[in-house]
Amino acid sequence: MGSEEKKVGVFFAACLLLLFGLPGYCPASGHVLDEYTSGRPLPPDYHFNPDGSVDLRVCYNWSCARTKELVFSREDLSAATREMMRCRGNTLHERLQRIRIGVWQMENLARKYLPVLANDRAVNNKDQDSEGRTDCVDNTSNTTTFLQILDDLSVLDGWIVSTPRVRDRFNLWQVHWTAVVIDDRSGEHWSVDSWFRPHGHLPFLLPLSGWIAGKKGWKAPFEKFNPYPQYVNELCEDGR
Repeated sequence: MGSEEKKVGVFFAACLLLLFGLPGYCPASGHVLDEYTSGRPLPPDYHFNPDGSVDLRVCYNWSCARTKELVFSREDLSAATREMMRCRGNTLHERLQRIRIGVWQMENLARKYLPVLANDRAVNNKDQDSEGRTDCVDNTSNTTTFLQILDDLSVLDGWIVSTPRVRDRFNLWQVHWTAVVIDDRSGEHWSVDSWFRPHGHLPFLLPLSGWIAGKKGWKAPFEKFNPYPQYVNELCEDGR
């Protein structure tokens, strides 16, 4: 195939990706968009009920191929927010850990009411035939919904929930989405990426600029933001 034919092929593939999205591919790493579009992460869909419960939609089976309406009770939400408050400090580290704990607890609640989510494994190549698998589109959709609910519960102090971002939008093998929060103290944008671990685990947080550059939350210099101890109290600076 000549160079001109290759260019045409790449252009055609990019056009298809732009029009229809790419289900199932979420590897990693430059170009940023920040809007919801067809075939991309779905915007949050939830509402609170008079009894304090919340109805919400969760995505699974890659690129929101399937969705399910769940109900988290007031008691469920109270338990999740209590876990977040184990880290009560106002340092950046403690504030980041509250987000990580919150997403983790909300994923556990989703799995409680939709047990097939327990079949999800880290990334995509370990669960491609499993009911309940999630890719980065599912994870970004769900994480953004969870964060917005937690924000409405007033437990994301100092943070603004933003719209998802994508890197390598036109790279068929590297396109990857993340949920995003903004530190309203510094103005810095942070990636909240739950795709690299199985469903029901702590997500990775790192500055969005590092995420765009393809950096990993478990490697220096960002591993300090993403400890994974045996006990949740050890996430907090004083180990309460």
